[in-house]
Amino acid sequence: MTKALERVNTSDEQPVTTQVVIIGGGIVGVTAALALAERNIPVVLLEKGQIAAEQSSRNLGWIRKTSRHAGDVPMAQAADRLWAQMPERIGRSVGYRQAGIMFLARTQEQMAMYEAWHESVHPLELDSKLLSPAGIDQLVPGGKGAWVGGIYTPSDGYAEPAITTSAIANAAMKKGAILIQNCAVRTLTMSAGAVSGVVTEKGEIRCEQVLLAGGAWSRRFLANLGISLPTLPLICSVLRTQPMKGPTDIAVGGPNFSFRKHQDGGYIITQRGKLDAPVTLDHLLIGHRYLDQLRTQRSFLKIGFGRAFMNDLKMKRRWTSDAQTPFEQVRTNDPLPNHELNQDALNNLKTAWPAFDEAKIEEAWAGLLDVTPDSNPVIDRINALPGLFVATGFSGHGFGTGPAAGQLAADLVSGVQPIIDPAPYRFSRL
Repeated sequence: MTKALERVNTSDEQPVTTQVVIIGGGIVGVTAALALAERNIPVVLLEKGQIAAEQSSRNLGWIRKTSRHAGDVPMAQAADRLWAQMPERIGRSVGYRQAGIMFLARTQEQMAMYEAWHESVHPLELDSKLLSPAGIDQLVPGGKGAWVGGIYTPSDGYAEPAITTSAIANAAMKKGAILIQNCAVRTLTMSAGAVSGVVTEKGEIRCEQVLLAGGAWSRRFLANLGISLPTLPLICSVLRTQPMKGPTDIAVGGPNFSFRKHQDGGYIITQRGKLDAPVTLDHLLIGHRYLDQLRTQRSFLKIGFGRAFMNDLKMKRRWTSDAQTPFEQVRTNDPLPNHELNQDALNNLKTAWPAFDEAKIEEAWAGLLDVTPDSNPVIDRINALPGLFVATGFSGHGFGTGPAAGQLAADLVSGVQPIIDPAPYRFSRL
């Protein structure tokens, strides 16, 4: 993980009862806890490891509407409003800047995809605009890339993942939420056909509702309850440079690199055209549901068969409430960064913008993404287990919408008017 992750001090005492239990201490879970605490709803958040130690601190920090499914854009718009209100709401800055996001096209085929997306969101009246090569040079000077064009959304931006979730967690605790780290939830307890509590490694907590926001672990937790949630893992490797003079504060995504300014003056860089795809047993069980994605995105995947498969096979898929679970065996999913992909991204970036010839790598990390068949999350109640709600499967783009996703989940749990229409995130669509 990034060495810049801000640690959180939480409670060690597990209460006997509460109204809502949240499983998972990422940005969605802690934002839901904050929203519930602001409504004076008793809530306990349980994290098997450390707050924000997995993908919520390992992502790129991008906050975008650009290139999202049209049905997902309203949540991104709602998130923009919540990001802007964040300093007042939680009492500190999380580095949020609407510096803009730009995507670049090297071929007419790539440009056609951006043009089609731009047309698809026309009714939403975004500030996105198509760019010519001259427009790219004007906004991001000093480039040497042969771009056909691009797309740019000035109201997009970024924040700092290493501090955001931790800051929200501290605010939630100040407003009455109880957060507990190093405490895995093993399973649910049921009474009269509905959720009545959770069993953790430290004992039982009685509650009325449970929100599962467990990221890549959600599939395994639900499977033990007889619920099949289709997600598969991908690994994204990231590097951060030392402070340097770069070409722009705009976040830029090319076909085989991306970069954005870090608050310390360096840049966050990744190989946007490649992700590691470690084969697991789930690929054999549900891989057929991803055939459409595979046909269009095969070139993006660096498929590997090896240690990840064997480690996955060794991990339990069924357990009882009195047995140790996978969540206690692996407190933090901590994949090793692919330094070859990181170096490739940096080399590609140096070719496109020679200013990065001076870049020196400060650190590198990787994060595991939980990807659904349509790359959209599930934020919904589980009808087969009344009282259970899920907010998971964000497919690598959950940080940007995290504040709105967490609030939507809290709205559903508490039965109030949802911040947006939840229909695009129904479990039944998968």
